[in-house]
Amino acid sequence: MAKRSSGSEGTPATRALAAARVPFAVRRYTHNPAVTDFGAEAARELAVDPECIFKTLIAVVDEELIVAIVPVTRMVQLKSLAKASGGKRARLADPALAERRTGYVVGGISPIGQKTMLQTVLDSSALEHPQILVSGGRRGLDIELDPRDLVVLTGAVTAPIAV
Repeated sequence: MAKRSSGSEGTPATRALAAARVPFAVRRYTHNPAVTDFGAEAARELAVDPECIFKTLIAVVDEELIVAIVPVTRMVQLKSLAKASGGKRARLADPALAERRTGYVVGGISPIGQKTMLQTVLDSSALEHPQILVSGGRRGLDIELDPRDLVVLTGAVTAPIAV
């Protein structure tokens, strides 16, 4: 089980978790600016099974922004995401729009503490793990927590959305 952190790392995600009294642990590593595969970098630097690290993607489903959380080793299946969120068509959002709406930079978008609360879909494989890691709100900062707490905190639905 993740230890409770104070949220003193100062991101909206850590502050939201601390305020909600959700147990979590902060996992840090030095991000290499030349690396663009953020998930693989986190797995390598933190020595964590990549199946336990989940990336946060912002998609547009029928013109509404949706958060999709999938393992870093897989890709979001847009058709499944659309279905899980009650829509018909999905595409990945423009990165600049994702950054504006969430308040985070690409590679550091956390599903927690976003500027605008968005409908969230978590790949159901997350529930196979007692703990998962998601971005803590900046590159090189991950949060380890129980995926069930993530579901409660974000109001996420779970569905098989990764391939």
